[in-house]
Amino acid sequence: MTLPDTGRRVLVSGASRGLGRALARAFADNGDRVAVHFGTRAEEARETLGALAGDGHALVGGDLSDPAGAKDVADRAAEALGGLDVLVNNAAVNLPHTPVTTSYEEWAALWQRHTAVNLLATAHLSHLAAHRMIDQGTPGRIVNIGSRGAFRGEPDHPAYGATKAAVHALGQSLAVALAPHGIAVASVAPGFFETERVAHRLSGAEGEAIRAQSPFGRAGTAAEIAEAVLWLASPRAEWASGAVLDLNGASYLRT
Repeated sequence: MTLPDTGRRVLVSGASRGLGRALARAFADNGDRVAVHFGTRAEEARETLGALAGDGHALVGGDLSDPAGAKDVADRAAEALGGLDVLVNNAAVNLPHTPVTTSYEEWAALWQRHTAVNLLATAHLSHLAAHRMIDQGTPGRIVNIGSRGAFRGEPDHPAYGATKAAVHALGQSLAVALAPHGIAVASVAPGFFETERVAHRLSGAEGEAIRAQSPFGRAGTAAEIAEAVLWLASPRAEWASGAVLDLNGASYLRT
């Protein structure tokens, strides 16, 4: 069997707004059916769901930081869609915790939170989705949303940078392990891109500095990231399994 171009069953975690909403829209516009996951932003997730093209989509709430919650989300998404063909691990937290000024108690709590959501939830959902695909006897795709910060460092958000680096490594390990089952796994590493959550940072001097990071003189867009993810989830991207795709407008170049 081969992965179809369209009509696939797609779970997007953290899809209530921002990049998650753009991802859900891109897959729906492609003719796929999407399970829109949310943690706490139920109303925004309903808005995402209601704006999707086509039909057969589903809304799935749940706490991914809890292993049982992650299993419940994966199970209900597969039940609503009739199976799973594509998983996009987008759910993440990114809370400031500068080492010099953050108390130890807050530091420890934020590291636990970042690890539970950014890394462990990604690992758990990937395991659940992969087993679903294997049991179905169908090929599949897993695409992880990583970050440029995994490479350049995040001094004000070190747990975010570290967990995203781990997500990249996890994706490469899974790419090797799951290839014999026709499941390709890849990650994207976006630089700064504009969403409603960070729109306030693009005004004034900070906005000028952010745009100056790229020689294109602008920030990225969620739609640009979503288009790359859509390609990595396509049948044509099997040979990109194991890749970490930089999407930062040449704002950070690694070798």
